[in-house]
Amino acid sequence: MSARAKRAAACLALAALAGCATDARIKSAIEEVNREFKAQYEEILSTQGTREFRAPAAETFPAVQAALTRLGMRLESRDPELGYLGFAAPAPTPLNDEEWQMVAKADLPMMQNLAARHIGLPAYFISFEPQGLEIVINATVIAEGRRSEVSLTARMRQVKPPPSGMPRRDYAPPTGVRIALEKIWAEIERELKVKGRPI
Repeated sequence: MSARAKRAAACLALAALAGCATDARIKSAIEEVNREFKAQYEEILSTQGTREFRAPAAETFPAVQAALTRLGMRLESRDPELGYLGFAAPAPTPLNDEEWQMVAKADLPMMQNLAARHIGLPAYFISFEPQGLEIVINATVIAEGRRSEVSLTARMRQVKPPPSGMPRRDYAPPTGVRIALEKIWAEIERELKVKGRPI
């Protein structure tokens, strides 16, 4: 069944309750969700997206690679001279199933409430759809003398359309971003401690 046919079927199922949302209203709903998720993402990165380590970049760079690999991320690109590492993995990696359920419980009601302003009751049938998405994490390691600074960013990349046929949002759920950053920092610290470096 095509994405359009799936969405049409969903609309028919909901028609008795609230009527099918128009494409324009669906677009407006996704745009509002994106604005809110983007604002929270940028705020999270401003406070949790960068960390300094008491280790030179030559040690921190491989520690970052080892940490993200251990969390299930696949190395896609690597440039030691620029201090850049790019990773990807099927969503919701680096989160596990239990963490993903926590994210849905925390953030799905917010997304539904935002969408409901535009499409009404059908918004409460929307769910997070990690299927067909990859999480892309970029890490930059900057030398600061005998210390180093690591910065992380994350985005979502669609590899196939969602099962519902609904448009994708651009930003990951805020709670997911927070949990992922905490996990990554903890793994980097663990890797450096294994090498005998104080954090």
